[in-house]
Amino acid sequence: MKRTNIYLEERQTIILDRLASEQGVSRAEIVRSLLDKALPEQGESVAAGVAAINDSFGVLRDAEFNPLEREVDARGQHLNHV
Repeated sequence: MKRTNIYLEERQTIILDRLASEQGVSRAEIVRSLLDKALPEQGESVAAGVAAINDSFGVLRDAEFNPLEREVDARGQHLNHV
């Protein structure tokens, strides 16, 4: 690992510290995790990511889905009474 210093806005620091506390890890670990999600893997290009998005477009167009046919949970019961 290489040490890197960056300047963060106050709100970024607050959010990072909250996430780190919730997950029981350091602020640096949160930053590394976010960078891993944002940066392409070694040998992977941005074009490959865009191609994957394009390839997935429309794959569920024939899927049968009716959002009204779901089980009524506590939230649904509450909304029905409002």
